[in-house]
Formats: sequence, structure tokens, C-alpha cells
Amino acid sequence: MSEDDSSTAPEQGEKKRGWLERLSAAFSGEPHTRDQLVAVLKTAEQDGLIAADTLRMMEGAIAVAELTVGDVMIPRSQMVSLPVEQPFLELMKQVVESGHSRFPVHGENKDDVLGILLAKDLLRGVIADATHTSIRELLRPAVLIPEAKKLNVLLKEFRLSRNHMAIVVDEYGGVAGVVTIEDVLEQIVGEIDDEHDEAEDHTAQIAIQADGRYVVDALTAIEDFNERFGATFSDDDYDTIGGLVTEAVGHLPEIGDELALDRFVFRVARANARRVQAFHVTVLPPDPQDEA
Repeated sequence: MSEDDSSTAPEQGEKKRGWLERLSAAFSGEPHTRDQLVAVLKTAEQDGLIAADTLRMMEGAIAVAELTVGDVMIPRSQMVSLPVEQPFLELMKQVVESGHSRFPVHGENKDDVLGILLAKDLLRGVIADATHTSIRELLRPAVLIPEAKKLNVLLKEFRLSRNHMAIVVDEYGGVAGVVTIEDVLEQIVGEIDDEHDEAEDHTAQIAIQADGRYVVDALTAIEDFNERFGATFSDDDYDTIGGLVTEAVGHLPEIGDELALDRFVFRVARANARRVQAFHVTVLPPDPQDEA
């Protein structure tokens, strides 16, 4: 062994012992609760033992065990669900416009879930038989889960069953929403954007701009919107502004789409492949004839 080699080995061993000692010291407090564990992890990050991104993912993984499906699901009002009896070409158009890969398919109403349609199955069906008039034979079984299911349990079930989507049902058996494996993973790794997503501003649900328009988060409760603007939109069927506008449009709106409702003009400001995220809202002056 050369003299250089003999001097390098002890130095590497010393570095390894130093790292192990620091790691051991970081966990020497023997945390007994999740809060204590998170505190230890934050100390480890401050000491340079783990990166900030690693800390955020570890915190997310810990939080998943405490969250339920109801905390992260896409609500019924923002689901893209396909009616089984809709003309085949219209269904194909909706699939293409939405950008999704999986779709709940329902009968007479959204509570009558018949199965899940995969976009790849639809394409294969079209190629194999161009005479298709119904998508019933292309459907895969739908997995129904309660809102109270823990996310860590659902993630394990997704992994074992190789399903990527589940229909969420409420205590009465009605459809409350839908949840995907992406929704669960985002709780661990953060928002998963694609190349079409724009950066979101979460500073407020309703914010006024310099040009007099408002930026309104799609998840703003209709009740809160009505209170802010003196509107009279009903919240009997939908809880959020996003759900109300999506239903009025008839399909998942895209960025730039506009819709006038009452004295408000909604223009989609932000959206991704799964849901509308925010609107630019212009408040029109009241009609003088209405005041007369």
C-alpha cells in the first residue's frame, strides 16, 4: 500500500464516523410522537444531514397517514364524468378536450357509476372496430371507497391492485368525488405539474387586480362568492364556483374560455388536465331596467 493510500483511508473512515455520529445525535431524542419526529427531521435538515426537498417529502409521507380521502379528492362538482349513452363521437371529443387518461362513466346520473373508461382502451376500441356506438364493452370495474379511508391505506391498495382511480362515496352511497393515485402522491412530493400547467398564486381566494377584474379561486364556496359580490347563485347542487361554471359550460373549460352568468363574466385563468383552478371575473354594472 502506498503512503498516500494509507493516509486517505483513515481520513475517509473519520468522515464516515463523523456523519454517523451526527445522524445518531440527531435521533438521540427518541421521538414518541409525530410532532417530535418532525422536529427531529427539521433539526437534521438544519444540520445538513438531509436536504430541504427530502424533509418536505418526509413530512408529506408522515402527513399521509393522518389525511383521509375526503381531504384530497376531486369533488363531484369538478369531476369529468362521461354519460354512457352520449353519442360516441361526442364522448371522444370530451376525452380529447379534458386531457385525462381515466374517466368515470355513469348511467342516468353521476351516482349511477357503471365503470371506468381508460383513454387507451377507447383508442384501442376505435382502432379495432370503427363501428362502436357504445362504450359499455370498454369499461373496467370501478373501485368505490368511503371518504373516511386513510390515504396511506389507499396508496397501498392502489399499488397492490394497480388501480389508479377510485370513486369516493358519501355516507348515503352517493358519489362525493373521485381520487387518483396522483392526488395521493402529490401529498408527498408536492404538486405534479405538466407542461401545460401555470404557476398558481395561493395568496387569496378572491383578489382584485389593477384593471378592476377579480381573480377567483375555483374552489371558492358559492356562499362566499355571493356574500362578496351580492350575487344570488344557488348552492343546492354545487358547493364551489368552479363546479357551478363547469356545469354551465357543459365540459371541463380550458384556459381562455369565457362564460357570462347573471352580471358576471367568468374567464378561465388557470387550469390543468384535471380541473379548473381559477377564474378572471368581470363584474358588469347592474341593468338599469332591473333597478327600475
